[in-house]
Amino acid sequence: MNSYERIKAALSHKEADRVPVYPILCGITRKLVGATYKEWSTNAEICANAFIKSTELFDIDCVVTLIDLSVECDAWGQKLMYFENEAVRPDYSDCVVKSLEDYKKIIKTDYRKSKRMMMHMEVCQRLVKELKGKKPIIAFVFGPLGVLSMLRGQQDLFLDIYDDPDSVKAAVKEINETLKEYVAALCDTGVDAVMLDTLFASGSIMSKKMWIDLESEAVKELSEIISKKGCLTMVHNCGRNIYFDAQIEAMKPAAISFLYPPDDCEDFYECKRKYGDKTTLIGCVTPADATFGTDEEWDRQCIEQIDAMAEGGGFILATGCEYPANASFERAERMIEIAKTYGRYTNLKNKYAVLQA
Repeated sequence: MNSYERIKAALSHKEADRVPVYPILCGITRKLVGATYKEWSTNAEICANAFIKSTELFDIDCVVTLIDLSVECDAWGQKLMYFENEAVRPDYSDCVVKSLEDYKKIIKTDYRKSKRMMMHMEVCQRLVKELKGKKPIIAFVFGPLGVLSMLRGQQDLFLDIYDDPDSVKAAVKEINETLKEYVAALCDTGVDAVMLDTLFASGSIMSKKMWIDLESEAVKELSEIISKKGCLTMVHNCGRNIYFDAQIEAMKPAAISFLYPPDDCEDFYECKRKYGDKTTLIGCVTPADATFGTDEEWDRQCIEQIDAMAEGGGFILATGCEYPANASFERAERMIEIAKTYGRYTNLKNKYAVLQA
């Protein structure tokens, strides 16, 4: 069974030969081609070659094009800061939205005029050309509320939500009009899925009611376009107390990538029981532990995630967010090896039988 077949089985809630695995290798792949972070995040050929190299050196089962969270805000002219060994981020001392009045600046724009969005598009095209049918390719897109936070700054955005919610909602709508055309174009490159980052749909950031009011309808529109284009919608959210129920209702995602149990689940076992038949679960090893703790503690986490969520399929072992960009590859390799050995379903079935007995 190859990676494409293995992921397809997981998304169909069937047990493959083994648990699929992807330790979300993104920024760290720049090391494989000797590039700086800026080169990797601005040059499509370098970025694509790095992702491709990661599939050649490591037995990962898919590729997620998480470059950074500042790709989409480039379309509105947000000033960015580039670093040699860190991800790109907005220059919050010079935000596009500096006051409530500035929300009027946020109108639908042409994504094709954004160098970074077009760079991401080219990365997807190159990956499709090289990997289509071998490894599922998942394009990564920040949701509209997240993009707005890049243009305003999260703290000020929160204050604005209370002071002038209508201006915030209007800006989210305008951003989404751009994203709708963008995700349609990404689907046209031949990717298999689009993963929407819905960071704000978690209890660590805002209430469920507030998220539904601000972003739910927008991401629903994006998911409908993705579906019409013949691709799958996936969700990524590494916040605490993620709102599985609200997001499943809005987007009906084929899979959710997450780090912590949902707000209505005590642990990952309950998450599997409650949502395992509704969406494929991706995660949930703590990325920071790739640089801290012992190998044994890392291994134990991987095994615990398999024990909690692998039964019956519908599970992909992964880090709950991007693998640290400046870490060693060693623990990613350990995760992959655990999936290939401990995660073999013939072994797991014997364990399940003993537990049931």
